Amino acid sequence: MLDISLLRRDLDAVVAQLQRRKQPQPFLDVDRYRTLEAERKQIQTATEGHQARRNALSKQIGQMKGCGEDTAALMAEVSGIAEAMKAGAERLEQLQADLQFMLMSVPNLPLPGVPDGADEKANQEIRRWGEPRAFDFTPRDHVDLGAPLGLEPDTGALLAGSRFTFLRGPVARLHRALAQLMLDTHTLEHGYTECYTPYIVNGDILEGTGQLPKFKQDMFWVTRGADDGDAPQAEQYLIATSEIPLTNTVRGQILDATQLPIKLTAHTPCFRSEAGSAGRDTRGMIRQHQFDKVEMVQIVHPEHSAAALDEMTGHAEKILQKLELPYRVVVLCTGDMGFAGSRTHDLEVWIPTQDTYREISSVSNCDAFQARRMQARFRPGGGNAAGKPEYVHTLNGSGLAVGRALVAVLENHQQADGSVRVPAALRPYLGGAEFLRA
Repeated sequence: MLDISLLRRDLDAVVAQLQRRKQPQPFLDVDRYRTLEAERKQIQTATEGHQARRNALSKQIGQMKGCGEDTAALMAEVSGIAEAMKAGAERLEQLQADLQFMLMSVPNLPLPGVPDGADEKANQEIRRWGEPRAFDFTPRDHVDLGAPLGLEPDTGALLAGSRFTFLRGPVARLHRALAQLMLDTHTLEHGYTECYTPYIVNGDILEGTGQLPKFKQDMFWVTRGADDGDAPQAEQYLIATSEIPLTNTVRGQILDATQLPIKLTAHTPCFRSEAGSAGRDTRGMIRQHQFDKVEMVQIVHPEHSAAALDEMTGHAEKILQKLELPYRVVVLCTGDMGFAGSRTHDLEVWIPTQDTYREISSVSNCDAFQARRMQARFRPGGGNAAGKPEYVHTLNGSGLAVGRALVAVLENHQQADGSVRVPAALRPYLGGAEFLRA
């Protein structure tokens, strides 16, 4: 959530920054904001006047009582002021809630240096690693190649409908091995703490990281039986990414500066309704309602978030390098960035049969945007030097999307006979096997 003081200081500048996102719909109803803000100022000014008048009357009443004078009229006026102040406080509370609700649907502001643009065509490449392989045979896509290895989209569709895949045998083991390699690399080499998280979370947790209220249609909602006494249940959701529970672990806390940075990772399934993606990537495992991901989250001092973004990008790159997969890193333009990000780096892996790079990781600096929603802060300094609490900065990134890594390994390392060469770093997780065969 944006700092409302930014809007109060220079609303036009905030609107100009939001317009850099190039989205057709307005993020902020400026006229309504001005109306609410004007009423808020008016009530606060009136309240200050009431307080001053009440203080003056209280002093005057005291003096009159000391002289034995009748204070009934002044007491009645004080009573009227108290009623007016109560009504003003109630209205002010409602106005603050309305302003807060408006801000919950306003995205983060792009940082300076983020390229302007409407869509992925304006993303800027930072670097590439590896060269796409020149095949001396016609490569098969991961669906055809994976079928003899146990990749079964039809079984997934039978069990749960479209955009679900069932894995069996060698390809299921490969899927597990990929996640283990990612977790071991991030925990043993990159300093993250491995976590196991709930896959179902409460609505306020999704508000903290920015999925609610704006993106409710992208979530899977959960209903369950009532507790004892048939008490109504709060709405809950399947997680779209473990960024949601991991980031919210500091919700409502005031951390000590010495606790930063906090670096967390988890391997979880992710559930997304893929609203608005009808007809896109319907074949295979590129775009699924359920997929696995190893997530990285960092909670850092504000001065260090820019460096942390580069560090996390490198951590995701290390996995692709271990898997011997060609990739490129791009910085997303303003129109392609996610809701909570102020700067985002995407890693795109080469998919031979599509003859293009496809996203496999998105690493975002959210600065204080999520922290403000979660009320996650830290206290600078220490001991007698401890200062006023400040908001932490949060970052998240895929390290990596396991299903897409499986797709990339199958397609890039396939052999003419239909087998798949196992990258050296992955072999210890597959019993030393150098090739996967049906």
